[in-house]
Amino acid sequence: MKTRQLVMQHLYFGFDPLKLRAATGRALARVVGLPPERARISATHLRQDFAVDTVQGQVLVDELVAEGLLEPPTASKPGYAFTRDFVELAAARVVEPLARTRAKQLIAEARAFAERFNDEAVHNPMEIVGIAVFGDYMSRASRLEQLSFGVLVRLRSPTRRTRFGRMLSKAEGAEAIRTGLRELSSFVRVRLVTELARLPRPFSVVFQAEAWGAD
Repeated sequence: MKTRQLVMQHLYFGFDPLKLRAATGRALARVVGLPPERARISATHLRQDFAVDTVQGQVLVDELVAEGLLEPPTASKPGYAFTRDFVELAAARVVEPLARTRAKQLIAEARAFAERFNDEAVHNPMEIVGIAVFGDYMSRASRLEQLSFGVLVRLRSPTRRTRFGRMLSKAEGAEAIRTGLRELSSFVRVRLVTELARLPRPFSVVFQAEAWGAD
């Protein structure tokens, strides 16, 4: 199970992160020791654990189902089942928001990573053509929930690939890029694209390789 990160001063499903973590923990405590097929919870108990009324509770439960945190009841299985995402919330790490000054440092580190990657990752079939930032960073907020990078990639030309050793697959190559950038900070989110038009607007290009625009 991965460690989920929640950010102070942001609301999740209408709750601050500490209250959300406590509420999900209370809900999970009801099924401790039960076999998976019986580890289900009623809407009434969910409302109690999240301290909401009937109307608010139904809205909350519907949203948790829609977001994949709960599995709805079935004809043979009453109650809601917890998903991995729900369990991760109960054990989430709560942190202070990312300062914009630190975000700018991370952008510089992402540029440096892209340059090293293009020069040295010769066993990777992908290369980084450009990096753009979007999401929280494009707001005027001084403290951010996350730093989102859109990474423009394409296949390396044969002259920039190694002739020795095994080349990674495209999937492995893409994951190596995501992992390298995510290791810069737990706030970093990465989306790989083959054209910038696929990124949410507004965005700002912060890195362009020499290969930018080349055939």
